Amino acid sequence: MRDMLRGKLAALAAVGLALAADTVAHSQQPAARAGGAASSAAPLVVHVLPVQGNIYMLVGAGGNITVQLGSDGVLLVDSGLARASDQVLAAVRQLSDKPIRYIINTHFHADHTGGNEALAKAGSFIAGGNVVGNIGASAGNQAMVIAFQSVLERMSAPSGEQSPTPQGAWPTETYTTPERKLFFDGEGIEIIHIPAAHTDGDSLVFFRRSDVISTGDVFVTTSYPIVDLAHGGNIQGVIAALNRIIDIAIPAENQEGGTLVIPGHGRLCDVADVVFYQEMVTIIRDRVQHMLSSGMSLAQVQAARPTLDYDPRYGATSGFWTTEKFVEAVYRSLSAQH
Repeated sequence: MRDMLRGKLAALAAVGLALAADTVAHSQQPAARAGGAASSAAPLVVHVLPVQGNIYMLVGAGGNITVQLGSDGVLLVDSGLARASDQVLAAVRQLSDKPIRYIINTHFHADHTGGNEALAKAGSFIAGGNVVGNIGASAGNQAMVIAFQSVLERMSAPSGEQSPTPQGAWPTETYTTPERKLFFDGEGIEIIHIPAAHTDGDSLVFFRRSDVISTGDVFVTTSYPIVDLAHGGNIQGVIAALNRIIDIAIPAENQEGGTLVIPGHGRLCDVADVVFYQEMVTIIRDRVQHMLSSGMSLAQVQAARPTLDYDPRYGATSGFWTTEKFVEAVYRSLSAQH
C-alpha cells in the first residue's frame, strides 16, 4: 500500500505545474465558468495522470477530464475548454487508438463542455445492427454526449433565445431520473444526478470496477465550493453531493487509498480529502446559518469572516471566485429557506 501511494505522489508531482496553471485559469475565466466563450490565453498543455483500473486523468484543459479505456473504446467525463480540444485528443491518442464512444458532461459550464463538439466528431458511437440504411451511419458518426436534461436546456436555450453554444456541442442523450447506468469497457458506470448543488444539472460518475469517482465541480481542491446561484446552485446541494461521494467511496487501510476521487479542478484525491472538505463546508454553512438566524445582514456576516480559519487554504481576494462571493452564496442559499 505504501509503495502504491508513493507512486501516486510521484505521478502527482509530475503534473504539479499543470495543476497550478489550471488553478490560475480556473480563477481568471468568468466567461468559461458561466458557460460562455473562454478568453484567449497562453496555449494549454494537457498532462496525463494514471489513476487506477481503467481510468486516467487529464489535467490542464480547463476542468479535469476523466478517461476510461478498454476494448470497447474510450469514454470521457467532461471535455475541457474548446481551445484545448486538439491537445485533449492528442493526449487520448497517447493512451488508445480506439474511438471515443461516450462523453459524459458533469454540468454545463464551458470549461467542462467546450470540447464536446470537436471530441464528439472525432469519435463514433456503436449503433444497433438492425438499423436500416443511412440512419445507422448517421447514428454512429460521432460519440454520444450524455448529461442531465437541464444541461441540454442551459446549452441550447430551448425557449427561443439565441443559443449560447453551437448545436454540435449539445448533449445527444439526456436523463431525468436520479441515476443513469451504463456498462462499458468491462465495468458498470453509474451517472448520479445531484439536484441544486454547483448548478441544477450536476452529475457524479462512478466507475465501479476501477473504483473511481469523477465529481465535476461539486468537489474541487483549488477553492471554496463554487455555487452558481444564477443557474440553480445551492450550498445545501453541494453538501449533499459531498455526502454522496463519501457514502459511495470505501477507504483502504488507515483511510489512505481505496476509492479515488477526481475533482472538477485540482489534484487527485481519496475519500479522506473529501471528508476534510465536507467538514469545512458544513462548519462554514453552520456558522453562516447561526448568524443568519441571529438577524445579521449579508454585510455583517461577511465582516464577521466565518471562513477565517480556512482562508489560508481556500480563500481568495481576487479572481473569479473570491471568499466574499462564497460567503454571499452560502448566505443567499440559506436565506432562500426563510
